[in-house]
Amino acid sequence: MKLCRYDDDRLAVVRGDKVHDVTEAQTAIRHAAPYAMKGDAVVAALPHWRERIERMADKAPAKPLAAVKLLPPVARPTKLSCAPTNYSAHIAEMAAASAQAGSQVVRAHSSKIGEAGMFLKANSALVGPSEGIPLRFPDRRNDHEVELVMVIGKAGSDIAQARALDHVAGYCLGLDMTVRGGEDRSFRKSVDGYAVLGPWMATADEIPDPDAVPISITVNGEVRQNSNTDKLIYNCRRLIEFASAFYTLYPGDLVYTGTPEGVSPVKPGDVIVCRSAPALGELTVKVRAHEIGSVRDEPRVHAPA
Repeated sequence: MKLCRYDDDRLAVVRGDKVHDVTEAQTAIRHAAPYAMKGDAVVAALPHWRERIERMADKAPAKPLAAVKLLPPVARPTKLSCAPTNYSAHIAEMAAASAQAGSQVVRAHSSKIGEAGMFLKANSALVGPSEGIPLRFPDRRNDHEVELVMVIGKAGSDIAQARALDHVAGYCLGLDMTVRGGEDRSFRKSVDGYAVLGPWMATADEIPDPDAVPISITVNGEVRQNSNTDKLIYNCRRLIEFASAFYTLYPGDLVYTGTPEGVSPVKPGDVIVCRSAPALGELTVKVRAHEIGSVRDEPRVHAPA
């Protein structure tokens, strides 16, 4: 099953090039969930609700996928946990880039993931394909980094590799956008719009082996990155074990698995297309200039009657 969020926070099942609205299920799940729960209520409820959601989709009118505005498939992750150096060829290209005179690429204190650890991106950086990537610092290097993203479905801490994939609800394509410079890594990667996710979440059964998934990216039609998760240094199971040794993973948490070689800068006007296994679809997103003073999703506060 493929699930997407779209337009004004609606939920749908994706079948082919059509969406079938199942927002009624999302509403019921959220109403039944404690406000203070940790994680995404819809992702947590999927094992119990999946058959009902499929039946709802059977009865729902079809709407063209191209006619909706895709949001991040997951609404409320507690964290975006990311692997910094998980492909050998990418480590080598960043080392070479940092050695160039005047480079904005700053070499990390360690290129070994076991020493560098995971890093976190702010939840406020999370966007869907329709929202675009607003470049906050156009005078600095802003790089694209395509990745396979795991969506945690069941909470766990100190998860053993043998049980790791039991905690995965599904998979998405992701972009871990990066502003190069000397600031802390998480700070530079948490700019609004610098964590793109989509176009939908494919449930775990759609991806038989997450460690054998092709991933690629084009910018304005030119191939920039083209690799496979079989080249991961820490595979998907190991990443879950590693991350959960430091903190609890909750339903809806996102694990960005790392990016391969071919990372390069983008500018306003560029169109990025990420591709992978058929189940994950194509993630198309436009790069635009940041509007100074703009605020996404301003809170709507209503005075009591």
